[in-house]
Amino acid sequence: MNEIFIFILSTMGALFILLAAIGVVRMPDLYLRISVTTKAATLGIGLILGAAAIYFGDTAITSRVMAIILFMLLTAPVGAHMIGRASYFTGVKMWLDSQYDDLKDQYDPKTHKLSSEEKPEDKKI
Repeated sequence: MNEIFIFILSTMGALFILLAAIGVVRMPDLYLRISVTTKAATLGIGLILGAAAIYFGDTAITSRVMAIILFMLLTAPVGAHMIGRASYFTGVKMWLDSQYDDLKDQYDPKTHKLSSEEKPEDKKI
């Protein structure tokens, strides 16, 4: 029965990592590529590590796997956010069909200051 769970988890993990790799190639801009790799690759790594924990069945290995998964879940989104933020502030262009640019008109490239003031059209009545 464990072999079935190991097979399912490792196969699903490999598929999510494959989807992340395809997403890196297919997405039109840096920001969408970061989104794809952060979500799909983190889930794929977690599933493969879960399969390893079941395979070895040792408490020491399982605790290490859980620590690695927790570390990945905490650091991958933060790293992706920082890369995206630095890319935006250095002028990496967004995809032309992007619907939202929440930082538009709030960042001053000369002073490198980010304004958090609401624009008049954003204010709620």
